[in-house]
Amino acid sequence: MADRDPAIVKADSTPVASPVAEELAAPPAKAPGKLRRVAVMGLVPLLIIGGAVTYWYTLQGKVSTDNAYVQQDKVSVSAEVGGKIASVGVREDQNVKVGDVLFTVDPSTYQIQLAQADAAIATAQASATALANSSDLSGADASAAREDIGFAQANLARQQALWNRGFTTKAAYEAAQHQVAQAREQLRLAEARQVEARAKLATGSQVPGVLPAIAAAQAQRRAAELALTRTVVRAPMAGRVSQADRLQIGQEIVSGLPVVTIVKNTVSYVEANFKETDLADMRVGQPATIELDAYPGVKLKGHVSSIGAGTGSEFSVLPAQNATGNWVKVTQRVPVRIAIDEASPRPLLAGLSSHVTVDTDGKR
Repeated sequence: MADRDPAIVKADSTPVASPVAEELAAPPAKAPGKLRRVAVMGLVPLLIIGGAVTYWYTLQGKVSTDNAYVQQDKVSVSAEVGGKIASVGVREDQNVKVGDVLFTVDPSTYQIQLAQADAAIATAQASATALANSSDLSGADASAAREDIGFAQANLARQQALWNRGFTTKAAYEAAQHQVAQAREQLRLAEARQVEARAKLATGSQVPGVLPAIAAAQAQRRAAELALTRTVVRAPMAGRVSQADRLQIGQEIVSGLPVVTIVKNTVSYVEANFKETDLADMRVGQPATIELDAYPGVKLKGHVSSIGAGTGSEFSVLPAQNATGNWVKVTQRVPVRIAIDEASPRPLLAGLSSHVTVDTDGKR
């Protein structure tokens, strides 16, 4: 080893730098990821604030509510006469026109009533004929009474002459006087019966030319005939039949009790219940946007058709009584009718929930 080359020894004695030492000695570089994180942390609050401001400005001039429901005109149909259902002419969800037969009520009872009314008319007519031909009206009784008076007066005159000459008794004379008085009373009664008979045949101003008894019987017949026609129940308007499952043949129905409903599905509107605080800038005619919960993505154009004349609580069956010590103020809701201005791509059903936004600045 002592015999080594001096040049080699010199070269080997040069110190060699370590890579780790070089890395520690180099100046530290700035991390780009840290700058990126700082930029994001500063930008996110700005975006949130900008979004909130934009959202706030988009809400200006608009009021909305999700307390809104699709409404359609509907009529609850009931029978105007009672009885058992004899036949059913419709089924559930069937479209009907005005005048279509919905169901019929057993007409037997009302046919009997019509026959009884015809019999009452005939009885009144027969009574009128008999009264017109009665002796009371003809005056025969009055004529007979006048003849009796003449005979009684002649007899009284004879008895008076005999009484004056003393050839008759007092009893015979008084009997002749009584006969005259009785004949005069019979004439008075005959004339009274004649007046009464004429009065029974008189007609009033309400039904001129028709005897009251006959007019009453005819009115009874018209009532029976009307009840008979009402055994056939027809559709009062065009629409779609609902709740037809109540119509069962043989079921007893009560007059005036609704048994089936017809929905007029050609005309729909939305009844939106807005808070009273939303009505300050709302006016009739302002445009509105309608969104239906049943059909996501469907938006319909409409406008404010009318604003209710009172809050919903005012027209409830039991209005709130606030004159108490434990009164709590509650924001009231006012019904606002929204007319639909365009045809819906999906069928509108009565009662569907919707979301209504009214542009109170008049812009869509």
